[in-house]
Amino acid sequence: MKVRDAILVLACLVVGYASPLRAQQKGQWVPGQYGLNAGVIPDPGFTYVNLALNYSSSQLNDSSGNRRPNITGTYSFWLDENIFMYVPKHKFLGGYFAPYVSVNVANGSLVADIAGTNLGLNGGGWGLSDTFVAPVNLGWHFKRADINAGYAFVAPTGRFTPLANNNTGSGYWGNNFTSGTTYYITKNKGTSANLFTDWEFHGKKNGIDITPGQAFTMEWGLGQILPLKKDFSRLLQVGVIGYDQWQVSKNQGLTKPFPFYSSHAIGFQTSFIMPAKGLALFFKFEDAYRALSTTKGRTIVFGGSWTLRIPKPAPPKK
Repeated sequence: MKVRDAILVLACLVVGYASPLRAQQKGQWVPGQYGLNAGVIPDPGFTYVNLALNYSSSQLNDSSGNRRPNITGTYSFWLDENIFMYVPKHKFLGGYFAPYVSVNVANGSLVADIAGTNLGLNGGGWGLSDTFVAPVNLGWHFKRADINAGYAFVAPTGRFTPLANNNTGSGYWGNNFTSGTTYYITKNKGTSANLFTDWEFHGKKNGIDITPGQAFTMEWGLGQILPLKKDFSRLLQVGVIGYDQWQVSKNQGLTKPFPFYSSHAIGFQTSFIMPAKGLALFFKFEDAYRALSTTKGRTIVFGGSWTLRIPKPAPPKK
């Protein structure tokens, strides 16, 4: 990568580091959303999820996965997701209709120096980021598996001006086709294997000749539930999780010659679950062990979900 190209990479970081966009011209899906319980949808009713995600990196890799020593600095962002989902009690196509919307707030920073150019780049900003809307999302419950599939779009509601240093949005529309599967390895559903996939297509960025290439993401997990009380009213879930993300089609416009990127990470997840109250708390950590043509960093995610069941479950018989 020439110095000119490196400057453009970092400029792209400045103009679009927030929730949906990281490094080079990566897609809008930020890994870390899923892990365990990837195929599970909530019970009928209203569900609110708050998910806080932090990504941080001090390393930019080339297309061979080696660190670029002439580019130093730090890059990080916080993303706070507010997810609202409604699941009607009546089935549709044998499953449950589960549309949702995620309203996001981002806060990030970039400090970078390019050796030998006497040029330093820095940027940061916070505010409303892009909005993720899933108008079509269906979930099915089977004897040994939970599965969901849907379509979503990303609306560029975040602040975006080409080459500005305080953007909080990506500046373009996106389309996502998603699926989630949780397979229960044991009959009591205590041990599970999980896989989430997202295939995303992108529009052209507002005000600048850049159209990011398509991207494919897999998030996976292998988990075990441990009862904290004999009546199973309090559960602890632990497991190994990770993600793999690839660019699968060429960029268009100014970033067309950039090499395809990919990122791969592994980590763990712990969750505290109170099934009767519809409450769950979670914590995730994932560390990238390989990255090509993008930053190599760490992801920390924590938050919780609460479901107001409609209709309200009948009290247990005495």
